[in-house]
Amino acid sequence: MSFTDTIDYLYRLQQYGMKFGLDNIRRLMAALGNPQDAFRSVHIAGTNGKGSTAAMIESMLRTAGVTTGLFTSPHLVSFTERIRVNGREIPEADVVSLADDVRQAAAELPDFSPTFFEVTTAIAFLYFRKIKVDWAVVEVGMGGRLDATNIVVPEAVVITGIAMDHREFLGETLQQIAAEKAGVIKQGKPVIAALQQPGAMEVLERKAGEAGSALYVCGKDFSAEITAEDLTGIKVDYQGVASHRGLAVPLAGRHQAMNAAIAVRTVEEITRAYPALRCDIARGLGRVSWPGRLQFVKEHPPVLIDGAHNPYAATVLAAYLTKALELYSRIILVMGIMADKDMEGIMRPLLPLASEIIVTAPAYGRAASPEELAAEARSLGAFPKTVPTVSDALAMAEELAIHGDLIVVTGSFYTIGEVQETLGRKGVLTRLRE
Repeated sequence: MSFTDTIDYLYRLQQYGMKFGLDNIRRLMAALGNPQDAFRSVHIAGTNGKGSTAAMIESMLRTAGVTTGLFTSPHLVSFTERIRVNGREIPEADVVSLADDVRQAAAELPDFSPTFFEVTTAIAFLYFRKIKVDWAVVEVGMGGRLDATNIVVPEAVVITGIAMDHREFLGETLQQIAAEKAGVIKQGKPVIAALQQPGAMEVLERKAGEAGSALYVCGKDFSAEITAEDLTGIKVDYQGVASHRGLAVPLAGRHQAMNAAIAVRTVEEITRAYPALRCDIARGLGRVSWPGRLQFVKEHPPVLIDGAHNPYAATVLAAYLTKALELYSRIILVMGIMADKDMEGIMRPLLPLASEIIVTAPAYGRAASPEELAAEARSLGAFPKTVPTVSDALAMAEELAIHGDLIVVTGSFYTIGEVQETLGRKGVLTRLRE
């Protein structure tokens, strides 16, 4: 296939939507020679913090001199962000050739229609096998139990904070959602988890017990204490199997302390099982990067993007912005949210912090209209400006900004991805952010 043909093929897959279940992915992987068996892996589920934690684990593993893979979703601008080896994105040429391999294998299977995410997962695992990856850090797409990534048998399972999200797919209660996330737990494999709300914690404890898996919980079995922080990152003292003082984490926000603790404890567990791995914890954490989370993308005027798309993430962002107001005079808030998200829950902690509010919609079918967002904001006592496109919303924010203002763009990865494009970052398959 040409690159254009590849784009068309991946776009067409979206018509099949999201199908939960492992039968499809098992058939596809078998037809491709089960590439997921060619490397060791760490599997990461949860609602918030998966990507940051995955990036930290991969960065620390890379310091051992092994070849590492990282598979995450969604992407902000380029499809190639999803699949990385040793920190480098998959080349476009490999996307084309491997998508063709997957398409041909799928075409030979009777009554078989793979989804976009199943094909993306297959491309990632084929690429990891091709490059001879030693260790892959794999982030769940949605849920866990029936997610296409659950084809792996990992050496360690990570479950970050669980909150109410994707209720139409995962369940209406926290316990139901936790059960879906806990579906990645494998027999006898260690589980490293965030401290959860009681209902979710009970589910994880039960599922780990049923699988005979040791469960290590942040705040109970290991911990990280923030010793310094600013708007660009934090420093923590970690206590787990070993003690590490003054670990620098160049990711902003106090919530990154727990993500860092979970990542370090995971690496400790891996190196306990594989003592030949000599990971440099401090160096790995110190060089980690993870775009789209409390990230400054422009200096004049300052523009901060954050992909907060559920109430918990919005609360984390609000805490960060409260501290930012010690340095900035005003916040100009630009928001674009998907219609199937908890719009009120996302807006409520953020609107009181903003002096100017602009609501908009990224170019995606699931996006709530600016008018819908404006009505929600007015019900919370705010009176936003409505702008049809993200690029126009950013332009208005920059026109409104005066010296000392901070522009904050949030509400969805689709929204912040379009800001990146507006600011000049070249996109590859930009509309396939699902």
